[in-house]
Amino acid sequence: MTLRDPLAGTERAHPRAFEPTVLVITAVLSVVGAIIGMHLITTLGISANTSVIGALIAMIIGRINLAGLRRMRSVHRQNLVQSAVSGATFAAANSLLAPIAVPFAFGRADLVWPVFGGVVVGLLADSFVLYRLFHSRLLPAQAAWPPGVAAADTIIAGDKGGRRAAVLAGGAVVGFLGSLVKLPVSAAGVAFIGNVWALSMFGVGLLFSQYSPTWFGVDLNDLYIPHGVMIGAGLVALGQAAFLMFRRRGGTSAPAEDVDPSTVPQVDERQLRRGVLEGYVLFVVGAAVVALAGGLIADMSLPGLLGWILVAALAAVVHELIVGLAAMHSGWFPAFAVTLIFLVLGLLLGVPAVPLALFVGYTSATGPAFADMGYDLKAGWLLRRDHRPYDAFERSGRFQQYLATLVGFAVATVAVAVSWRAYFGDGLLPPVAKVYAATIHAGLDDPNVLVTLLLWAVPGALIQLLGGPNRQMGVLLATGLLIVTPQACWLVFGALLVRVLYRRWRGSSADEDLNLVGAGLIAGDALYSTSRIFDAKK
Repeated sequence: MTLRDPLAGTERAHPRAFEPTVLVITAVLSVVGAIIGMHLITTLGISANTSVIGALIAMIIGRINLAGLRRMRSVHRQNLVQSAVSGATFAAANSLLAPIAVPFAFGRADLVWPVFGGVVVGLLADSFVLYRLFHSRLLPAQAAWPPGVAAADTIIAGDKGGRRAAVLAGGAVVGFLGSLVKLPVSAAGVAFIGNVWALSMFGVGLLFSQYSPTWFGVDLNDLYIPHGVMIGAGLVALGQAAFLMFRRRGGTSAPAEDVDPSTVPQVDERQLRRGVLEGYVLFVVGAAVVALAGGLIADMSLPGLLGWILVAALAAVVHELIVGLAAMHSGWFPAFAVTLIFLVLGLLLGVPAVPLALFVGYTSATGPAFADMGYDLKAGWLLRRDHRPYDAFERSGRFQQYLATLVGFAVATVAVAVSWRAYFGDGLLPPVAKVYAATIHAGLDDPNVLVTLLLWAVPGALIQLLGGPNRQMGVLLATGLLIVTPQACWLVFGALLVRVLYRRWRGSSADEDLNLVGAGLIAGDALYSTSRIFDAKK
């Protein structure tokens, strides 16, 4: 697990995360990001993508005419700051505060600290696995990662200005105004950037999720149909991931001269397997912290306790991979829905209430930080891909981003540790935690739920198998089915139609404009989401 900067000691080194100026700005803005994340998740139940906000503030700081601050004009330093700010936001809200709210909402405030200790380890494991797996065949850098494209294009537009800045700014204005009138414009933004096949299935899922009560007189989520589809698609996706890890033992071959070196995976199958295994070991440690500190030894036999720890760690790995694959292609991660699937399976298996509450709290911590860090590394890859020599610079830049993100995580950990009592004491709990706790208390009255899950797992598995690992059609269909966002389907379909027609008209030159418009829409939506902290204070 030794981590080393590939460019340490060289003259053309990537800017460092621990440079005094970068570190101070990173720490201060991470505090802001953590506060925004905690406030929005507890008051409005949403998470804001502060990556763009961090990038914009870093650009503004770089324009201040002071010797030390002028160093922030570097797009790579801006990338380090936005990575940390974004990491702090999602870590504080989704990976720390929401999971520890589960035992509190369940009525066991004494279990908050045990879960907190475990999810801190889980957060570190989550980021470590993504860092080790990014730019592999499983999680390729050239995949969509739409919010990462938005962050990179924002930084590039701020650096170069001109037409790129104008198009991006126009998209951002439209995105902000669209969000202001309650339209999910980020759905259109990702449709301009992501995989067409994957997003088509995402749109189909959103369509049925919105209109099934009108068309069929039923709510698909009440029948657990989307959950069954995700189970089938997720199992096949995990099988496809395993195939990528074990299909050969050799390293990556040298690229041909006419191949862009930035598109060649830097993580071979051996490193991929090792990264997943090391991550699992870390998740075992986190699960052990939760189990032992939570007192499960008093309620379970030793074999049962060991089984709980090993299964919880496995569920954490499965959770992060499914959430990460969905986020990679669509820019949306169904963390709540996938956690709910594990909860339902636990109820079906008869897991006692307290062990299940701890299980749900722990596994829900994985995935969001994994996906968010993928977005940030995508942004960094876009900013570094034209640098020559490429390989060492990319590896060093990715390492520095990882260190910057750890700074954001440290700030988030302290912020949540000192403030959770104030939030929970005022009744400010993330809505998802209340749903988990209420579901555990209520249990499952319908004995046919298991049959439904198994039945609908079949089409989910078949669609995922048909689309293959590069399209993730089954996972994206299930993601759309699990998300209830009015009108999002029409924005996805409309953007895909515009994308196809515009590309036929302009050819391959259309891609840059489409990416800029999509990035602008996502950035505008992120700015609006962040601004809602002022609404929440009223």
